Amino acid sequence: MQSESLDAVVVTASRSAQKAGDVLADHLVITEEEIQESGQTSLADLMQTKRSIEIKRNGGAGNDTEVYIRGGNGKQTLLLIDGVRSVSSTSGTAMWSAIPLSQIERVEIVMGPLSSLYGADAVGGVIQIFTKKGSGEPRLTFSAGAGTDRERVYTAGISGSIEGEHRIRYALNASQEESEGFSARPARARNPSTGTVSNYDPDKDGYSKRSLSGQFSWEIAKGHELGATFMNSYNNADTDEGSGVQVFKPYIVSEVDVYSVHSRNQITTNWSSLLQVSRSYTRQQNFRSLTPSVNNSTQDQLSWQNDIVIGRDLLQVLLERREESVFNTAQTLQNRSRDNNSFALAYQANRGDHQISSSVRNDDSSVYGSNLTGGLGYGYRLTKEWRVNGSVATSFRAPTYNDLYYAYAGNPTYGNPDAKPEKGKNAEIGVHYDDGRSNFSAVYYHNEITDMLSAKPCTGGAPGSCTYNVDKALLTGVSMEAGSKFGNYRLYGSLDLQDPRDKTTNTLIQRRAKYHGTIGLKHTAGALKSGFDVVFSGYRYDEPEHVNRLGGYALLNLHASYDLNSDWQIFGRWNNALDKQYEFARAFQTQGSNVFVGVRYGFK
Repeated sequence: MQSESLDAVVVTASRSAQKAGDVLADHLVITEEEIQESGQTSLADLMQTKRSIEIKRNGGAGNDTEVYIRGGNGKQTLLLIDGVRSVSSTSGTAMWSAIPLSQIERVEIVMGPLSSLYGADAVGGVIQIFTKKGSGEPRLTFSAGAGTDRERVYTAGISGSIEGEHRIRYALNASQEESEGFSARPARARNPSTGTVSNYDPDKDGYSKRSLSGQFSWEIAKGHELGATFMNSYNNADTDEGSGVQVFKPYIVSEVDVYSVHSRNQITTNWSSLLQVSRSYTRQQNFRSLTPSVNNSTQDQLSWQNDIVIGRDLLQVLLERREESVFNTAQTLQNRSRDNNSFALAYQANRGDHQISSSVRNDDSSVYGSNLTGGLGYGYRLTKEWRVNGSVATSFRAPTYNDLYYAYAGNPTYGNPDAKPEKGKNAEIGVHYDDGRSNFSAVYYHNEITDMLSAKPCTGGAPGSCTYNVDKALLTGVSMEAGSKFGNYRLYGSLDLQDPRDKTTNTLIQRRAKYHGTIGLKHTAGALKSGFDVVFSGYRYDEPEHVNRLGGYALLNLHASYDLNSDWQIFGRWNNALDKQYEFARAFQTQGSNVFVGVRYGFK
């Protein structure tokens, strides 16, 4: 957690480049330097150290993972990859375990609802991943590392730019990851309410991941650029399913593809345009039996954003169309499709020490109708270092294909074609301090979510469970962080005090703690950089209505790197150094003490 420069640029909070010191939305940025310093190989492990973020994972780094922002659920977190939505249309969540950390240049996390800018699912927040880009002289990069459980990671890349009247930028990066893993369901993983071991399977659950990403842009004339980006990642992860003698080892194949082309044009001195055509594709094949299940979803999107400078202000006009389709081996989910047309306006005003941001958006779906959302923010700079912010916003989460159409007679569980979107209303206020050496922030939020989709007994005497808009949730809390530099040391920490509550039952939402945070220290001594962080969390409940308590935990992580020369660097990290046993989900083991060491070339 580094003190973010007030001159650093943040894009996600307003869909336009802003200096970090001018961003009204609560946010944080993970830079490429921070990714390298951490020594982490998993995006989820890195994000777990950040404020407002909690994760859930069923086993090791290759297994099913969810990311929660401010106590919201995984379906209320919107993931963007280079500006493109990457969320499964059936499950409603992103495939976090398939995303390669080695391909990432920067991560921007905006806490709080942003449906008035991005539409559906931006209820708890938005996470945008920026893959690596090229600039400057041609550069070759390479890294290799190995660690506990026979983990091995290899990366290679080339990037650069050809300067001139028609500048060309390019980047191509590839990576291979694999691990023998550990048993996600060991013998000690027993259900305390029954005393039985659910799906006990003592063998190791490894994974392998192959990833490729690239970017290309060409300035065809001054102020006019054509470009393309892509990312493909394929993850094959063992899973523990069933018990007793198995015919073969069950595994799940996950794939994430993102493709886009764009035209960026400076039409006049005060009018810039970005036209983007994109496709996002997620695929999951579950080989738990001799007849595997298939779950594919495709989202095609056309987006046209216009930024118009009016004096010191900025007006944004946005038009979007998104077409979704799915294929699933479940009979009721085969060849389903829907589309969504959107129109949005946003305005940013600056008047001395006063800042105002406002936005309104309408999303018109062919399935669940029209949804209007809005946001209004205000900031006042008390001094050069101190600022106070406040905002109100509405949001919505669209019902997934599973919510609408899923049918599984063996359970039995059924979707509801009449399901409507969940609705959110958020208000927050915060104070921020940054003098370039020390920083502090505290934000209080109050996010009320109604019409939450939940499985309840079917009405009309039908057997099983059906999906209904019946639940309510109230997410409140204070998110704080602070840091300061002392000579060659930097001390930092964060603390979230929250009450994510199911208002229908007046109980804590499952797998959310009432507090969590991080404290850490970094030190630089010439070519040597080192540090540690302690990630801690309070107890949680694995099931609704306070069933199956999961104990709290504190994890000690160490990291270090040493520059051999201007091109070569050796690095290492030691996660869970004290070998703490803990769980994100009942009966799923997490990794014990583990180390990773490696070497890098050309990353300066």
